[in-house]
Amino acid sequence: MKKQIYKWIFFRLMGWKIIGQIDPNIKKCVLMVMPHTSAHDFYLGIFTRGITGLEMNFVGKKELFTFPFGHYFKYMGGEPLDRSGGMNKVDSIAAIFSRREVFRLAIAPEGTRNKVDQLKTGFYYIALKANVPIIPVAFDFGKKEVSLGAPLMPTGNLEEDLTILKKHFIGVEGKIPERGFKE
Repeated sequence: MKKQIYKWIFFRLMGWKIIGQIDPNIKKCVLMVMPHTSAHDFYLGIFTRGITGLEMNFVGKKELFTFPFGHYFKYMGGEPLDRSGGMNKVDSIAAIFSRREVFRLAIAPEGTRNKVDQLKTGFYYIALKANVPIIPVAFDFGKKEVSLGAPLMPTGNLEEDLTILKKHFIGVEGKIPERGFKE
């Protein structure tokens, strides 16, 4: 029932489409979500998750997962990030992949909703360390489309892999276009 409500709101009321699909057999991956120019991206992700029926996750500092909102964030797919013990973010998140059966981590490589000239590469090194594919996901406000791309297994050659991944985002327009990453 909830899925039908999501579809009705997303497709009929909002006029959006979902292009492509994520193979449900890919239970662990990094979702490279771009462009991230507005808080509106959050509910697009919620609708996409609800319509596809696939678990999609995010990480946040462990303090977010305490009372009063902790239960809600976990319900929404959140996973607390504990960096105690001297682990860096990449190692901490890779450890989450190793202990979870299903973990599709959504990350915005821009790292902010403001204009950036360079993408952060943590998403790439997380996928490499966790040995999981990267799936590009574009939120195109110009076309009102969420475009789900083909998975790419990172090779360790950051430049070549990023060149391939960035092709998925050519011509994509964020909610606030002037904030979107352009190469």
